[in-house]
Amino acid sequence: MYADRIKKVAASLANSGNDILFVTPGADLRYLTGYDALPLERLTCLAIRNDGKSWMIVPTLEKPSALAHGVPEIGIDLLDWQETQNPYQILMASVGKSSSALVNNLMWVEKAFGIRSALGKEVALAGSLLSDIREVKTAQEVTFLHEAGAAIDEVHSNMHKWLRPGRTEREVGRDIAEAILASGHSRVDFVIVASGPNGASPHHELSDRVIEAGDPVVVDIGGTMPSGYCSDCTRMYVCGQPPAEYLEHYQVLLTAQQAARDHARPGVSCESVDAAARDVLIAGGLGEQFIHRTGHGIGMETHEEPYIVSGNTRNLVPGHAFSIEPGFYFAGKYGARIEDIVTCTETGISSTNNTTRELVIL
Repeated sequence: MYADRIKKVAASLANSGNDILFVTPGADLRYLTGYDALPLERLTCLAIRNDGKSWMIVPTLEKPSALAHGVPEIGIDLLDWQETQNPYQILMASVGKSSSALVNNLMWVEKAFGIRSALGKEVALAGSLLSDIREVKTAQEVTFLHEAGAAIDEVHSNMHKWLRPGRTEREVGRDIAEAILASGHSRVDFVIVASGPNGASPHHELSDRVIEAGDPVVVDIGGTMPSGYCSDCTRMYVCGQPPAEYLEHYQVLLTAQQAARDHARPGVSCESVDAAARDVLIAGGLGEQFIHRTGHGIGMETHEEPYIVSGNTRNLVPGHAFSIEPGFYFAGKYGARIEDIVTCTETGISSTNNTTRELVIL
């Protein structure tokens, strides 16, 4: 699988007219090699030429880890460097001269500058070269995403155990984080518990605010599974009876989210899925309160291509995986968001999240 991915990258490099791609630790490296290398100040870097030849340089103290992950078995020439050596010079001596080099988009600037200096010429961002390959998931990747969705659904299904008036957001968030790990995730990526007026901040961080009766509470949670694939799901809860106007707004939001789910299928554009949700919210008087895109792609990163946003004219294809998460936010009052991760099938979508989208009254 990893050797095939490297071949795809090499072919894309050749088609783009570039000689070589450099990739440092992160989701791109994990996707291409299966090696979840530590992002250190010491250089670890994969180099792929457009003829398919590849190298990876690692600090000598990290070589056992690279070997344990089977890097040489993929067909990658494994190099290592000692503390007093220059890893950039060692790598360039192996890969040879290059007329045009790319670096992965999220490479640390320090590393990109080191590669540029060793090459003696400018480097450019890989841009969509990697994301075009990563964003269309294989059947196995889709299975991994559905496993992640089921695991995070389990956490939402048990929210009644932790969420109640008198507890702080931080206390509830601590319980949720433990449950994310207990559900089978290997890592907690984020826990948002946004009660009452804090719900108006889409990326609110846990606070010591005490949850009160009648507070709508946004619970947006996600983690990474042992497979390396991510979960992300938002559901809405209220402890008691919310304001009447909130219930009215929530019904509009439910309709908007369902409209986007009904519209999403192969052949429609990403921006049209955004418009399907946004048009309902605008018609319901909530257009100005919907302050973000309708969705983002997901895989080995929580946020990746394709983005479900106005201006993205790319059409959905089978294998795309993305969120559908419209919301509304009234500063100083409350907010709401309903989020599902879905995968695009041959005829429509399949939801990885299947707990109720209705407002859950605890």
